[in-house]
Amino acid sequence: MPSSTGVKAYKTKVVVANNSVSSLAPVVENKTMAEYLRKYEGLFTLEPESMRSLVQAMENNFHNGLQKYGETVPMIPTFVFGYADGTEMGEYLALDMGGTNLRVCLVTLKGQGKFEIKQTKYKLTEEQKQDEGQKLFDFCAQCLASFITDDLGRTADDQALPLSFTFSYPCTQSRIDHAELVRWAKGFGAPNVEGHDVAAMFAESLAKFDVPIKLTSIISDTTGTLIASNYVDPNTKIGVIFGIGCNAAYMETVGNIPKMKHLGLPDDQEMAISCEWGAFDSYVPEHLPRTKYDIIIDESSNKPGEQIFEKMIAGLYLGEVFRLVLIEMIDAGDLFSGQNTSKLAKEYALDTSFLSLMESDPTDELLTVIGVFSYFFGIETTLEERQFFRSLAKLIGTRAARLGACGLAAIVHKKGYLEKVDDKMYRSWHEVISLIRRN
Repeated sequence: MPSSTGVKAYKTKVVVANNSVSSLAPVVENKTMAEYLRKYEGLFTLEPESMRSLVQAMENNFHNGLQKYGETVPMIPTFVFGYADGTEMGEYLALDMGGTNLRVCLVTLKGQGKFEIKQTKYKLTEEQKQDEGQKLFDFCAQCLASFITDDLGRTADDQALPLSFTFSYPCTQSRIDHAELVRWAKGFGAPNVEGHDVAAMFAESLAKFDVPIKLTSIISDTTGTLIASNYVDPNTKIGVIFGIGCNAAYMETVGNIPKMKHLGLPDDQEMAISCEWGAFDSYVPEHLPRTKYDIIIDESSNKPGEQIFEKMIAGLYLGEVFRLVLIEMIDAGDLFSGQNTSKLAKEYALDTSFLSLMESDPTDELLTVIGVFSYFFGIETTLEERQFFRSLAKLIGTRAARLGACGLAAIVHKKGYLEKVDDKMYRSWHEVISLIRRN
């Protein structure tokens, strides 16, 4: 293995823009901020009755996905049989190819739910996400080689470490070290990967760069979250990712997975299921309350008609929903009159993290909101506009939280977890917990 690959690590979060173009037809409305707020409250508010219908529809989709292969929500068997028992110890490598970064980790398990982790992140560019598929895996192998050599100080003479590859895109699996990509998500579009075994492609790249590891498993980030969280806290029942993409995983008994009956596994055997619920209501949407902004985002994406639920809830898209609303108001002549708004005209120019900053601004004058618009877009704002922006950010975020709660509630109801929902199971999203209780 070469002593250095020249791959540079970085620590900065990057959200990559989609290159497609969309627009909203200008309509002169001459509305006040209060009138606009009422309009968007009507568009983005998800009422309890609609949520109950969505929960039932999602639970039906989950059921169908367990019955047979090829369903819209695929309910992927992961061949992860049960949880760790907390006594596991040793050093393990993990490679996580997410939607924005490539993360390489050395995890040291110490037993009793304790562990240490050393990690480095590498930049994934938009060009790499759309370039030839094998080149993408070559880059992963180079980053892994750099981490082993430069960060860990290991050589080719050291014993090969076991590696788990976290590949967080819908795949079919027939064993734990095999994964055939069904479709890309999170803005990826690298050709010649869909329909192929990503383990074999990655193994080819590892051999090309002589990386001394043993690939032992391929899992989604959601499955990894479920197993790792249960290792730390055995009360954990569901692993959920709300990030650039979205997904959930939980433990199912094989007897409830009819499509696996041919394998002859015991009915009471537990296996982690990666729901891939981002695909809910795809292709022929009939359940989700999509706005015209959601439709624009879908139609201008690199995968129109796919991952419809994900495009309404995931961090990659929420900032774009907000930006499209602003563009509509600018075109109507009711926002930023006389100012240069060209920076806002670029697709995905408004990062979802800005919504969180605006919503949590504690100052009377909303100084954080001032900073976002003046620093990043060169735009001056009035207090009335800033108050509207904060309210709009909350509306969009709350809609995403409620949609996420519907997915969680569907799993909770399916598995009978309702009486067990508490802060130990779902640690970080108190609104989701309360919404689950109400549904």
